[in-house]
Amino acid sequence: MPEKYEKYVCTLSPELQQQAKDELNEDPARRQEDIDAIRKWLKKQPHINARMDDWNILRFLRGCKFSLERTKEKMDMFYTCKTAVPEWFANRDPDEPKMRELLQMGVFLPLPTPHPNGTILILGRMGAYDAHKNSMDDVTKAALLILDIMSDECEQMSIAGLAEIIDCSGMTGAHVLQMTPALAKKSLVLMQDGYPMRPKALHYINTPAAFDTVFNIFKSFMKEKMKKRIHIHGSDLSSLHKHIPPSLLPKEYGGTNGTVEDITRHWLKRVEARKQWLKEDEQYKVDESKRPGKPKTSSDLFGIEGSFRQLNVD
Repeated sequence: MPEKYEKYVCTLSPELQQQAKDELNEDPARRQEDIDAIRKWLKKQPHINARMDDWNILRFLRGCKFSLERTKEKMDMFYTCKTAVPEWFANRDPDEPKMRELLQMGVFLPLPTPHPNGTILILGRMGAYDAHKNSMDDVTKAALLILDIMSDECEQMSIAGLAEIIDCSGMTGAHVLQMTPALAKKSLVLMQDGYPMRPKALHYINTPAAFDTVFNIFKSFMKEKMKKRIHIHGSDLSSLHKHIPPSLLPKEYGGTNGTVEDITRHWLKRVEARKQWLKEDEQYKVDESKRPGKPKTSSDLFGIEGSFRQLNVD
């Protein structure tokens, strides 16, 4: 039987469709042809086991402004990172007690209402977990699980992008010690080079005294265009409100759009509904033994293991 793939059906408003044309070079008349071209290429890659459906491929095309070559590079990188970082992408069972506990804490929460410019808003609560009980790998796994579901369900995000509000209140020395250069490099390579994301802004609020030290580590691995999209508001919520209207924010942040508890409960239900999808998703990765040419290692990707090994030898 011939393989069947669902033909893409657009769920976007006319305004967002226009934005896709203007900002992402999306041509509805050529869209299916581009999707088919990438799928044909994927089938010829012996090492990549990717989701082949139209929607998954289209997300990457949009993330690369419909450059076929950049889309190929990003898809390879995405599945390579998924394989190289099992601590973030393997065994993503939301019923596993530690994962369930983190999801119930609401560490990473997409907010209910987009910004008037269409951007999806995400709240990260970096001090909401106990750093003595949970590692940064656990927290990142929980955050990426939600991000992956959001990316799959929300077509608007593939066009208008996302803005993150990072609340640092409650962060302790134990939290700061978890944010190592190795973790910073790994997370930024994944987000900048692997995920088909359109990050529009990073807003930091309630930043502690040690914030600059940690932030400078992360900033050193950021691309220049991302550095220009950073806003540090300290404890001044009125400064945040100049960028994000209070009507979009939870009550705890001077807003009127529900509470953190409401949004956390909503996301627990969303994750629960996607349990089977999360389980299936673990099969989509690379097999380095089948990669044409030299297999890629964590050291190649993140430039960390090799340098640590060198230090140990010396």
